[in-house]
Amino acid sequence: MDSLPNKKHYISWPIIAFLDFVTIIGFDDILYPLQNQGLSVVFTWIFMVVAFVIPYEMSVSQLGATFTDKEEGGLSSWVRHSTTDTLGYWTAWMYWAASLPYIVDVANSVIISFGWLITGNNSLGKQMSNFTFGLLTFIIILIFILLQNFFKHSMEVMATIGGGAMFLMTVLFVVMTVYSLTHGGQIATQPFNLSSFVPHLSLQYFSTTGLLMFAVCGAELVAPYLIRMRNPKKDFPKAMWLVALMTAFLTVFGTLSLAIFFNANDLPHDLKMNGSYYAFQLLGQQIGLGNFLLYIFSIVQAIYMMAQLAVLLDAASWVIAGDTAASFMPQWMSKRNKNGRPLNSYLLTSGLCLFLLLMSGTLPDINSIFNWLLNLNGIVFPFKNCWVFLAFIAVRLQADKFNSSFVFIKNKAVAIAVGSWCFVFSFLCALMSFIPQDVKFGTAAYAQQLLMNLFSVFVLFGAGLIMPFLARLEKRKQAKMSQLLK
Repeated sequence: MDSLPNKKHYISWPIIAFLDFVTIIGFDDILYPLQNQGLSVVFTWIFMVVAFVIPYEMSVSQLGATFTDKEEGGLSSWVRHSTTDTLGYWTAWMYWAASLPYIVDVANSVIISFGWLITGNNSLGKQMSNFTFGLLTFIIILIFILLQNFFKHSMEVMATIGGGAMFLMTVLFVVMTVYSLTHGGQIATQPFNLSSFVPHLSLQYFSTTGLLMFAVCGAELVAPYLIRMRNPKKDFPKAMWLVALMTAFLTVFGTLSLAIFFNANDLPHDLKMNGSYYAFQLLGQQIGLGNFLLYIFSIVQAIYMMAQLAVLLDAASWVIAGDTAASFMPQWMSKRNKNGRPLNSYLLTSGLCLFLLLMSGTLPDINSIFNWLLNLNGIVFPFKNCWVFLAFIAVRLQADKFNSSFVFIKNKAVAIAVGSWCFVFSFLCALMSFIPQDVKFGTAAYAQQLLMNLFSVFVLFGAGLIMPFLARLEKRKQAKMSQLLK
């Protein structure tokens, strides 16, 4: 079926694009790689867009156009239908688990945005203890879980406003940067020549590439909403192309603009946490607007991050409450409340987010907490991406079984080769990202963060082994009850 005439409320493809855009990349995401790789990250971004982002977005487009039935599992449904139930379950679990560090990170960012909005400076880290920061983060997550149950379409509205406003703010930043340069502004990064853009290949360089992959991934997160589109087979690829174009613009031109205001060779130590606010503060001051642009951006950032949180909590919870094979998940995990929401999925999400908050609370300050949670995403997201390309390869190998209105790369052999490249690239980026960043090798902080990386990933992914065990216990109990009733 190409359309769904019985649906009362449709989501248009531009809104799907903005829903996707708010979960994929924001102004913050171009700051992290700049701190890690300097001006050479422009080259890395161009490479990523051509060699990974476009193949990734188009692979998701073909999968979305292939599986447009009424199942809510999204990526796990794609893998389950194209491979096996077991792989479908592990896709669902790892996809959901990979979203948890990002959920905590986004909730952190909500607090930081309000901190700048209230104080107009970076004093939050000095005024707030780790415990208070963690407690507020957890409270925000709980509040948004509750809001999901009362306001059905608030997520779409917030995502449209937040995604559109963030993209416009980025365009504004680029335009105003050009204006500043043409009116006497100076380039902070020196030298600003071709050699500065050449990457220095090293262990540090490769270990930070996973964070770039994290910054541009998340397109498949909107897969559960395909059944709420009027014509998903035709319109979903349009949304993916729009997301790819916006991502390319933001990463390349946004980075070039940042290098004009920041010395890429000597960046603030808290750039990952506060860099976007510094950028708009500097821009406003240089063009004579004071802190006006800073406050505008703080409002946009707050809405944008809250929209991200709403989409992430909703979509991620549907993944493990969707069509995952019943033999792997206990029935209570798919239980819905009176509003049709997966209640126990939300509770499990809250529990593991609390685990991450407790882990991060052992770090020395808020900036370290923010950086570690951010870097953890550079590990788990590339692992999650592997499932996207596994499903894409499986679908192309079974072309006679799966028909799609949109086909990425007509030649089967070339398509499989591209999918295989993206799979291997994702896996290697995930492994390299275990290496701690922002701390020096051989220090106690390095050893602590390495252990935290290993233990966190083990808990997040390894906890998936418990659900099949609980499902078997549940079936045994039900079998005993049925025998007693006889």
